[in-house]
Amino acid sequence: MEAAASEGEKPALSAAMRAKIERNRQRALMLRQARLATRPYPSPGEGSSKVKAPPKIIDTGGGFFLEEEEKDEEHAAEKIVHPPGPVLEFDYLICEECGKEFMDSYLMNHFDLATCDNCRDAEDKHKLITRTEAKQEYLLKDCDLDKREPVLRFILKKNPHNSQWGDMKLYLKLQVIKRSLEIWGSEEALEEAKASRQDNREKMKQKKFDKKVKELRRAVRSSIWKKDTSIHQHDYGAEEMIDDDLYKKTCTSCGHELTYEKM
Repeated sequence: MEAAASEGEKPALSAAMRAKIERNRQRALMLRQARLATRPYPSPGEGSSKVKAPPKIIDTGGGFFLEEEEKDEEHAAEKIVHPPGPVLEFDYLICEECGKEFMDSYLMNHFDLATCDNCRDAEDKHKLITRTEAKQEYLLKDCDLDKREPVLRFILKKNPHNSQWGDMKLYLKLQVIKRSLEIWGSEEALEEAKASRQDNREKMKQKKFDKKVKELRRAVRSSIWKKDTSIHQHDYGAEEMIDDDLYKKTCTSCGHELTYEKM
Protein backbone atom coordinates (compact mmCIF):
# COMPACT_ATOMS: atom_id res chain seq x y z
CA MET A 1 0.00 0.00 0.00
CA GLU A 2 2.84 2.38 0.78
CA ALA A 3 4.42 1.71 -2.61
CA ALA A 4 1.13 2.44 -4.37
CA ALA A 5 0.72 5.66 -2.43
CA SER A 6 4.24 6.77 -3.28
CA GLU A 7 3.62 6.10 -6.98
CA GLY A 8 0.44 8.22 -6.91
CA GLU A 9 2.10 11.18 -5.23
CA LYS A 10 2.38 14.29 -7.38
CA PRO A 11 5.78 15.97 -7.78
CA ALA A 12 6.40 18.81 -5.32
CA LEU A 13 5.85 22.28 -6.71
CA SER A 14 8.62 24.83 -6.63
CA ALA A 15 8.38 27.94 -4.45
CA ALA A 16 7.89 30.10 -7.52
CA MET A 17 4.99 27.97 -8.77
CA ARG A 18 3.32 27.99 -5.33
CA ALA A 19 3.64 31.77 -5.20
CA LYS A 20 2.11 32.09 -8.67
CA ILE A 21 -0.84 29.86 -7.70
CA GLU A 22 -1.40 31.91 -4.53
CA ARG A 23 -1.39 35.17 -6.52
CA ASN A 24 -3.98 33.79 -8.93
CA ARG A 25 -6.15 32.64 -6.01
CA GLN A 26 -5.95 36.06 -4.35
CA ARG A 27 -6.95 37.79 -7.59
CA ALA A 28 -9.94 35.46 -7.92
CA LEU A 29 -11.05 36.25 -4.34
CA MET A 30 -10.80 39.99 -4.99
CA LEU A 31 -12.90 39.70 -8.17
CA ARG A 32 -15.51 37.65 -6.30
CA GLN A 33 -15.72 40.21 -3.49
CA ALA A 34 -16.13 42.99 -6.05
CA ARG A 35 -19.01 41.15 -7.77
CA LEU A 36 -20.76 40.47 -4.48
CA ALA A 37 -20.47 44.13 -3.44
CA THR A 38 -22.17 45.34 -6.63
CA ARG A 39 -24.95 42.69 -6.61
CA PRO A 40 -28.42 44.06 -5.54
CA TYR A 41 -29.84 42.73 -2.28
CA PRO A 42 -32.50 40.07 -3.03
CA SER A 43 -36.04 40.65 -1.85
CA PRO A 44 -37.31 38.46 1.03
CA GLY A 45 -38.50 35.08 -0.07
CA GLU A 46 -36.94 35.38 -3.55
CA GLY A 47 -36.39 31.98 -5.07
CA SER A 48 -38.56 30.26 -2.46
CA SER A 49 -41.22 27.81 -3.54
CA LYS A 50 -43.53 28.64 -0.58
CA VAL A 51 -46.82 30.46 -1.25
CA LYS A 52 -46.90 33.91 0.34
CA ALA A 53 -49.81 35.01 2.51
CA PRO A 54 -51.74 38.05 1.27
CA PRO A 55 -50.23 41.26 2.65
CA LYS A 56 -52.03 43.05 5.50
CA ILE A 57 -53.53 46.46 4.61
CA ILE A 58 -52.79 49.26 7.08
CA ASP A 59 -54.71 52.56 7.14
CA THR A 60 -52.10 55.29 7.51
CA GLY A 61 -54.77 57.94 8.19
CA GLY A 62 -53.25 60.12 5.50
CA GLY A 63 -55.68 59.22 2.79
CA PHE A 64 -53.93 56.09 1.50
CA PHE A 65 -53.30 52.51 2.55
CA LEU A 66 -49.93 50.76 3.00
CA GLU A 67 -49.19 47.08 2.71
CA GLU A 68 -47.49 45.75 5.81
CA GLU A 69 -45.09 43.57 3.80
CA GLU A 70 -43.83 46.55 1.81
CA LYS A 71 -43.29 48.46 5.04
CA ASP A 72 -41.29 45.60 6.49
CA GLU A 73 -39.20 45.39 3.29
CA GLU A 74 -38.42 49.11 3.45
CA HIS A 75 -37.20 48.80 7.02
CA ALA A 76 -35.19 45.69 6.11
CA ALA A 77 -33.62 47.49 3.15
CA GLU A 78 -32.65 50.39 5.39
CA LYS A 79 -30.94 48.02 7.80
CA ILE A 80 -28.86 46.22 5.11
CA VAL A 81 -25.16 46.96 5.58
CA HIS A 82 -22.51 45.32 3.40
CA PRO A 83 -19.51 44.32 5.50
CA PRO A 84 -16.15 45.50 4.16
CA GLY A 85 -14.12 42.96 2.21
CA PRO A 86 -11.23 41.21 3.89
CA VAL A 87 -7.74 42.68 3.65
CA LEU A 88 -5.79 40.38 1.34
CA GLU A 89 -2.09 39.76 1.77
CA PHE A 90 -0.15 38.80 -1.36
CA ASP A 91 2.77 36.39 -1.40
CA TYR A 92 5.46 38.53 -3.01
CA LEU A 93 8.48 37.11 -4.83
CA ILE A 94 12.06 38.03 -3.98
CA CYS A 95 14.30 39.11 -6.87
CA GLU A 96 17.46 37.00 -7.10
CA GLU A 97 19.47 39.98 -8.33
CA CYS A 98 18.49 42.94 -6.12
CA GLY A 99 16.69 41.14 -3.26
CA LYS A 100 13.59 43.33 -3.54
CA GLU A 101 10.00 42.12 -3.55
CA PHE A 102 8.01 42.07 -6.77
CA MET A 103 4.69 40.72 -7.97
CA ASP A 104 5.24 39.88 -11.62
CA SER A 105 7.93 40.08 -14.33
CA TYR A 106 8.76 39.01 -17.88
CA LEU A 107 11.32 36.40 -16.83
CA MET A 108 8.96 34.98 -14.18
CA ASN A 109 6.07 34.57 -16.61
CA HIS A 110 8.05 33.08 -19.50
CA PHE A 111 10.99 31.27 -17.87
CA ASP A 112 9.95 30.81 -14.21
CA LEU A 113 12.99 32.86 -13.11
CA ALA A 114 12.58 35.02 -10.00
CA THR A 115 14.05 38.22 -11.43
CA CYS A 116 12.25 41.57 -11.60
CA ASP A 117 12.04 43.61 -14.78
CA ASN A 118 14.43 46.25 -13.41
CA CYS A 119 17.22 43.68 -13.08
CA ARG A 120 16.65 41.98 -16.42
CA ASP A 121 19.82 42.07 -18.57
CA ALA A 122 18.48 41.29 -22.03
CA GLU A 123 21.85 41.96 -23.73
CA ASP A 124 24.04 39.54 -21.78
CA LYS A 125 23.01 37.47 -18.77
CA HIS A 126 19.34 37.15 -19.69
CA LYS A 127 19.92 37.07 -23.43
CA LEU A 128 17.75 34.79 -25.56
CA ILE A 129 19.46 32.32 -27.90
CA THR A 130 18.16 30.00 -30.60
CA ARG A 131 17.91 26.23 -30.31
CA THR A 132 20.68 25.78 -32.91
CA GLU A 133 23.05 28.01 -30.94
CA ALA A 134 22.26 26.17 -27.72
CA LYS A 135 23.20 22.86 -29.37
CA GLN A 136 26.35 24.07 -31.11
CA GLU A 137 27.85 26.43 -28.52
CA TYR A 138 26.96 24.42 -25.40
CA LEU A 139 26.95 20.89 -26.90
CA LEU A 140 23.37 20.07 -25.95
CA LYS A 141 21.26 17.39 -27.59
CA ASP A 142 17.54 17.44 -28.31
CA CYS A 143 16.89 15.18 -25.32
CA ASP A 144 18.81 17.61 -23.07
CA LEU A 145 16.44 20.40 -24.07
CA ASP A 146 13.13 18.53 -24.35
CA LYS A 147 13.25 15.49 -22.03
CA ARG A 148 15.72 16.10 -19.20
CA GLU A 149 13.87 17.36 -16.11
CA PRO A 150 13.09 20.13 -15.66
CA VAL A 151 12.35 20.74 -19.35
CA LEU A 152 13.81 24.07 -20.44
CA ARG A 153 11.16 26.68 -21.15
CA PHE A 154 11.20 28.73 -24.35
CA ILE A 155 9.23 31.32 -26.32
CA LEU A 156 8.25 31.19 -29.98
CA LYS A 157 9.19 33.97 -32.39
CA LYS A 158 8.73 34.45 -36.12
CA ASN A 159 11.82 33.70 -38.17
CA PRO A 160 13.32 37.07 -39.26
CA HIS A 161 14.91 35.55 -42.38
CA ASN A 162 11.71 34.11 -43.83
CA SER A 163 8.24 34.47 -42.31
CA GLN A 164 7.08 31.28 -44.08
CA TRP A 165 9.58 29.14 -42.20
CA GLY A 166 8.69 27.63 -38.85
CA ASP A 167 8.77 29.69 -35.66
CA MET A 168 12.08 29.90 -33.81
CA LYS A 169 12.44 28.55 -30.29
CA LEU A 170 14.29 31.02 -28.07
CA TYR A 171 15.82 29.82 -24.81
CA LEU A 172 17.18 31.80 -21.87
CA LYS A 173 20.98 31.81 -22.13
CA LEU A 174 21.39 31.60 -18.34
CA GLN A 175 19.33 28.41 -18.15
CA VAL A 176 21.08 26.89 -21.18
CA ILE A 177 24.50 27.41 -19.56
CA LYS A 178 23.24 25.85 -16.33
CA ARG A 179 21.94 22.79 -18.20
CA SER A 180 25.25 22.44 -20.07
CA LEU A 181 27.23 22.50 -16.82
CA GLU A 182 24.91 19.83 -15.38
CA ILE A 183 25.81 17.55 -18.29
CA TRP A 184 29.54 18.28 -18.72
CA GLY A 185 30.36 18.96 -15.08
CA SER A 186 32.48 22.10 -15.51
CA GLU A 187 33.42 24.80 -17.99
CA GLU A 188 36.85 23.18 -18.52
CA ALA A 189 35.26 19.87 -19.52
CA LEU A 190 32.92 21.71 -21.87
CA GLU A 191 35.81 23.55 -23.54
CA GLU A 192 37.79 20.32 -23.92
CA ALA A 193 34.80 18.63 -25.55
CA LYS A 194 34.37 21.57 -27.91
CA ALA A 195 38.08 21.49 -28.85
CA SER A 196 37.93 17.74 -29.45
CA ARG A 197 34.90 18.10 -31.70
CA GLN A 198 36.60 20.92 -33.59
CA ASP A 199 39.67 18.73 -34.21
CA ASN A 200 37.46 15.92 -35.47
CA ARG A 201 35.74 18.34 -37.84
CA GLU A 202 39.09 19.53 -39.20
CA LYS A 203 40.25 15.96 -39.72
CA MET A 204 37.05 15.08 -41.55
CA LYS A 205 37.41 18.16 -43.77
CA GLN A 206 41.02 17.27 -44.59
CA LYS A 207 40.05 13.69 -45.35
CA LYS A 208 37.31 14.82 -47.74
CA PHE A 209 39.72 17.27 -49.38
CA ASP A 210 42.38 14.59 -49.94
CA LYS A 211 39.76 12.27 -51.41
CA LYS A 212 38.64 14.92 -53.89
CA VAL A 213 42.25 15.66 -54.91
CA LYS A 214 42.90 11.96 -55.48
CA GLU A 215 39.79 11.63 -57.64
CA LEU A 216 40.78 14.73 -59.60
CA ARG A 217 44.28 13.38 -60.31
CA ARG A 218 42.83 10.07 -61.46
CA ALA A 219 40.47 11.89 -63.81
CA VAL A 220 43.32 13.97 -65.25
CA ARG A 221 45.52 10.92 -65.89
CA SER A 222 42.70 9.05 -67.58
CA SER A 223 41.95 12.02 -69.83
CA ILE A 224 45.61 12.35 -70.94
CA TRP A 225 46.27 8.68 -71.75
CA LYS A 226 44.26 7.71 -74.79
CA LYS A 227 44.77 4.95 -77.35
CA ASP A 228 45.67 6.30 -80.78
CA THR A 229 42.87 5.05 -83.00
CA SER A 230 43.44 7.48 -85.90
CA ILE A 231 44.39 6.22 -89.44
CA HIS A 232 48.01 6.97 -90.52
CA GLN A 233 48.44 8.78 -93.81
CA HIS A 234 51.77 7.84 -95.46
CA ASP A 235 53.89 10.63 -96.78
CA TYR A 236 56.11 9.04 -99.40
CA GLY A 237 59.33 10.54 -100.58
CA ALA A 238 60.91 10.53 -104.06
CA GLU A 239 60.44 7.61 -106.35
CA GLU A 240 63.38 5.19 -106.69
CA MET A 241 63.95 2.69 -109.49
CA ILE A 242 64.93 -0.78 -108.35
CA ASP A 243 64.99 -2.57 -111.71
CA ASP A 244 63.93 -1.83 -115.25
CA ASP A 245 60.18 -1.69 -114.53
CA LEU A 246 60.28 -1.92 -110.70
CA TYR A 247 60.10 1.16 -108.48
CA LYS A 248 59.63 1.96 -104.78
CA LYS A 249 58.66 4.81 -102.46
CA THR A 250 59.48 5.18 -98.76
CA CYS A 251 57.24 6.93 -96.18
CA THR A 252 59.16 9.73 -94.56
CA SER A 253 57.36 9.36 -91.18
CA CYS A 254 57.02 5.59 -90.61
CA GLY A 255 59.53 4.15 -93.12
CA HIS A 256 56.95 2.07 -94.97
CA GLU A 257 58.11 1.03 -98.48
CA LEU A 258 55.73 0.86 -101.38
CA THR A 259 56.96 -1.27 -104.32
CA TYR A 260 55.24 -1.17 -107.69
CA GLU A 261 55.83 -1.77 -111.43
CA LYS A 262 55.45 0.53 -114.30
CA MET A 263 54.24 -0.95 -117.56
